[in-house]
Amino acid sequence: MAAPLKVCVIGSGNWGCAVAKIIGKNVQKIPKFARTVNMWVFEEMVNNRKLTEIINQEHENVKYLPGYKLPENVVAIPDLKDAVRGADLLVFVVPHQFIRKLCDEIVDQVPQNAIGISLIKGIDEGPEGLKLISDIIREKMKIDVSVLMGANIANEVAADKFCETTIGSKNVQNGNIFKELLQTSNFRITVVDDAETVELCGALKNIVAVGAGFCDGLLSGDNTKAAVIRLGLMEMIAFSKIFCKGSVSVATFLESCGVADVITTCYGGRNRKIAEAFVKTGKTIEQLEQEMLNGQKLQGPQTSAEVHHILKQRSMVDKFPLFTAVYQICYESKPVGELIACLQSHPEHM
Repeated sequence: MAAPLKVCVIGSGNWGCAVAKIIGKNVQKIPKFARTVNMWVFEEMVNNRKLTEIINQEHENVKYLPGYKLPENVVAIPDLKDAVRGADLLVFVVPHQFIRKLCDEIVDQVPQNAIGISLIKGIDEGPEGLKLISDIIREKMKIDVSVLMGANIANEVAADKFCETTIGSKNVQNGNIFKELLQTSNFRITVVDDAETVELCGALKNIVAVGAGFCDGLLSGDNTKAAVIRLGLMEMIAFSKIFCKGSVSVATFLESCGVADVITTCYGGRNRKIAEAFVKTGKTIEQLEQEMLNGQKLQGPQTSAEVHHILKQRSMVDKFPLFTAVYQICYESKPVGELIACLQSHPEHM
């Protein structure tokens, strides 16, 4: 790839805009990257104005990341093909349920030697079971794909508060290109080659966060919530060891994508917040998503469903009682009060 490398951010929710804010500033200082950053925005009307128009004129996503200015070189584009055309570096930040259709639309718009990075936290199911989002992008786009996961609540990143994150890349050279694109003094990045584990951490921790939110709704206390976090992390490790194609390094779970992301999501994320409200209000997950998330999507419950189907195929449901309980509470009307009973007979205690 010849410099300057053209960057496109695919997605413009709160996390997408927080990342675009970093990239927009960094490319102005690093000659390797083109100074204009395209950001694909799903067009919608906000106060009788197009969202792209608001972003391009006021340099703020007033719906999904209000209060934070985007650099003026970040350009909102409503047409997906126009946004990605000719891009060398693709940054994927969309809800995971949309990734297949999105890749089908843009596959012929990017150079053959383009590379991508997925910030998408979720998994998919294929005929053979588990399918990682990066695998879908890789297969459909025929490009190398890294992943970025970590303890990164979007508003805090946008406010330039110190945090860490992890890039998982099977091609470490490509991982380092994205590290150069994204790292700042307050957004510190470690690159590891255990990419599948990094990506699974990003998906599975949202299930654990739903369990933590249930604890908060039940007023179970900090000790119980700590147990949910620990047991959830153990299930994440066990699941990764079973389903990752390559070898799994337990050290990866000590990176930001592992234990740190579990902690921050179980205390500050949207999955925890909605799960707590689910217990306290008696409303459905769908109702709460509409009322509380301002158009954003919740990943934890859907990921729990995908994980449950995969475990069921392998007859392993009983080995993952926390993951299973979250699924059953969200989708099978299991009383949320039975969450604790599920943990009392956890295999970790046997």
